[in-house]
Amino acid sequence: MVPGYLLVQYFRRKNYLETGRGLCFPLVKTCVFGSEPKVSDEVPLAPRTEPAETTATWQALKLLFCAAGLQASYLTWGVLQERVMTRSYGATATSPGERFTDSQFLVLMNRVLALIVAGLSCILCKQPRHGAPMYRYSFASLSNVLSSWCQYEALKFVSFPTQVLAKASKVIPVMLMGKLVSRRSYEHWEYLTAGLISIGVSMFLLSSGPEPRSSPATTLSGLILLAGYIAFDSFTSNWQDALFAYKMSSVQMMFGVNFFSCLFTVGSLLEQGALLEATRFMGRHSEFAAHALLLSICSACGQLFIFYTIGQFGAAVFTIIMTLRQAFAILLSCLLYGHTVTVVGGLGVAVVFAALLLRVYARGRLKQRGKKAVPVESPVQKV
Repeated sequence: MVPGYLLVQYFRRKNYLETGRGLCFPLVKTCVFGSEPKVSDEVPLAPRTEPAETTATWQALKLLFCAAGLQASYLTWGVLQERVMTRSYGATATSPGERFTDSQFLVLMNRVLALIVAGLSCILCKQPRHGAPMYRYSFASLSNVLSSWCQYEALKFVSFPTQVLAKASKVIPVMLMGKLVSRRSYEHWEYLTAGLISIGVSMFLLSSGPEPRSSPATTLSGLILLAGYIAFDSFTSNWQDALFAYKMSSVQMMFGVNFFSCLFTVGSLLEQGALLEATRFMGRHSEFAAHALLLSICSACGQLFIFYTIGQFGAAVFTIIMTLRQAFAILLSCLLYGHTVTVVGGLGVAVVFAALLLRVYARGRLKQRGKKAVPVESPVQKV
């Protein structure tokens, strides 16, 4: 990252955009300077028109399709994530088996498949003219890789329900970063809901019941990793919001971020000599290979469902679906892996999700009154 940053500054100081020539000029121009869209290149998009036969029944079917796709993709992804990171492979009556420990390899598989899906979408569907300098994707990509790594590693030290609740409370650091970095102002109900989320998470963490032996206990290391996940993911969202000023599509953002993510994770795995070992583990355990592949498919398909749902029904409906998904994920994890939740912990979970739904309701009321609500987080690369 540092040599790349210094190289970008060198090209800018040398005014390379005006003086540069040769075979490398197009590559340097794309990576360092980007291309400002010309007026003649900007084709106004026609407003989306619903066909005449569109009915309430058809809209309900589309909403059901979006909700089912999101729930299936991310619930399956959550179950597999916990299975891969907390259970052994190859266990027999005489051998306890072995666990997969390299989270970076899982991040790489997710990013490679997402890169392929985004690339195919860019080829098959018409996209706006790309104008962002390629190097600017690297910052969001690095923070996204680190947040994903923290997310996988945290499951070694905290239970899956704890991780889900920590992700649900991400609105708190996002508000703090918006206040400090962007000087944003917030409504009273936003501070109220953020406080309720903090109380609910505290109730859950302080009243956790006994966990099964195969499930990790919540430790300081796990909480630090969750804090790292929230911090890096908050930065990713804010940086992606800034990149959307270049008038790019969500699929182009997905491709650019995943391209650099693949470079970072491959370089890190090669430097540590872990890529070959992870590949050998996959060869020894075909069940792990199937789980890792399905994990990546769910991640990539989930991204496409996110884009389609927001495009068809807006961010409010999407937020409600994903909030319900988090509640279902906790319930499913408790049923499949034997996590216990006390009465106080259950009340804490209810407080968190009630606060999240209250935020959605308040945003909808503000929108109806014509007031400017706080921008919704970018949905790109949440997994």
